[in-house]
Amino acid sequence: MKYYGFPIAWSVLISALTCSFHGAFLLADESTAATSAAVEKPLRLLFISPVIHEEFFLPVKKGMRDAAKKMGVEATFAGTEGVDTKAQAAMVTQAAKDGYDGIAVDIIHATDFDKPVEDAIAAGVPVVAFNTDDVTPNARLSTVSQNLYQAGRTVATRAIDFIPSGSEVLVTMHDAGVSALEERRRGIEDVLKQKGIKWTVVVSTPHPEKARDIITKTLKANPGIKTVLCTGQADTEGAGLAIAENFRGKEYRSAGFDLSPNILRLLDAGIIEFAIDQQPYIQGFYPVVQLTLLLRYGIRPSDIDAGAAVITRKEAKGVMGLKAKNYR
Repeated sequence: MKYYGFPIAWSVLISALTCSFHGAFLLADESTAATSAAVEKPLRLLFISPVIHEEFFLPVKKGMRDAAKKMGVEATFAGTEGVDTKAQAAMVTQAAKDGYDGIAVDIIHATDFDKPVEDAIAAGVPVVAFNTDDVTPNARLSTVSQNLYQAGRTVATRAIDFIPSGSEVLVTMHDAGVSALEERRRGIEDVLKQKGIKWTVVVSTPHPEKARDIITKTLKANPGIKTVLCTGQADTEGAGLAIAENFRGKEYRSAGFDLSPNILRLLDAGIIEFAIDQQPYIQGFYPVVQLTLLLRYGIRPSDIDAGAAVITRKEAKGVMGLKAKNYR
């Protein structure tokens, strides 16, 4: 008898193999789904900063959010209301305990962050610095920040051209004990010292209006001071307001750091001579990228200099639109 179909044994075997392959594919699909679920679970990153509501940090926060969206991670900006290094350092320790995958911290003190950062890294939580870096040895993996000392030297070197011969300079800081401001101040003072120019230092508070009042009082009490060189945003704005409201047209000059709307307005009006832009947007953007690449692919982060671009009256108007969008 001729047999036109497959033998029964072959039919059974093929049926069994089909089921096996189908089962294998089901298992493979389930495995892929599980892997995808694991990959899709976003990494959690935490930024820890002082004075978290200061206007300066708006571009940092935008940079952080933009990078988090591009990299598919969750990033949160937290910190202290004022300058409280102990509380900020404690937040690093707590973040590691709370299961964050990576931490970016504004290291504003030379020693207070050393142990918390070391402990977090030892626990498997990578830590990078942003905005301010501890200039002494520390365990953080990288920093995205300005070369603060050189930026201070840039301010003083450029200001030499308009400092009257034989006059004294007022150097301002909006807070005492902040390493970033101390480094900029050191850079400014080293240049003034080399040029034989005397200076007085005043702490003006992190509030521009209060800084204005303190700087105004200091200038009135010291008529030999015609130039104010500032180390941060609040005092730069305060110095500009002091000159605009009390010394306009009397050959007083000021220069400093950062680009708040008021600083840009005062630059455009010719009240502030120039301001140094430390590009805060990238200080929020690149730490997210660095931590994500490290956690996903083992790509080690490296230091990035945020720069010290000089913004004058000529550039002020062009920057205003970008500032309104928090890119500058």
